[in-house]
Amino acid sequence: MRGSHQGLLDVLRIASIVEGHGEVKAVPILLRRIAERVAPARAMDVLRPIRVRRQRFLKRGELERSVELAARRAGPAGCVLILIDAEGDCPAELAPEILRRAREARSDRAIRVVLAKTEYEAWFLAAVESIAGTRGMAESVEPQREPESIRGAKERLGDFMSNHPYSETLDQPAFTATFDLDAARTAPSFDKLWRDVSSLLTERG
Repeated sequence: MRGSHQGLLDVLRIASIVEGHGEVKAVPILLRRIAERVAPARAMDVLRPIRVRRQRFLKRGELERSVELAARRAGPAGCVLILIDAEGDCPAELAPEILRRAREARSDRAIRVVLAKTEYEAWFLAAVESIAGTRGMAESVEPQREPESIRGAKERLGDFMSNHPYSETLDQPAFTATFDLDAARTAPSFDKLWRDVSSLLTERG
């Protein structure tokens, strides 16, 4: 029994908080892909993300309630990942404030906060050549300069797609499963996600 209990503790359980329907499907795929690269021998249990609209999540009390729920789902040895779009806010200012409030709510959990600048889809633009020719994307797409500074990343992706407009619920998970992770790390906010997930996988191993 002791060996079985120890095996359960060795599994890293991640409860994430996201804001969109697309992220509910996409984030578990992304976390597993990063884990396969960083710590392929590490067992990880990625729970279904908790979805909360961004403006509601940032309200006093709602952030704390969401973190409490995620912490309970993750369990004593689990961790909480908060991943939302920065939109018009500065990630360097907002992320530390979110982290402070989250840690005040559950100081007994490992918590990481990542703000995609300005949208999750900017990470696809950082690696756009790797998804060219898929899901109606043009066969050849020019690299995007400073993808995280592009306003309307979803719309920019849609400009490259011929058979249907960009869909968060359909295209976001599909692109997440195929885009080049190394190329995406040129986007600073994606690199932060990579480093944060890596630290959870290795420091809590």
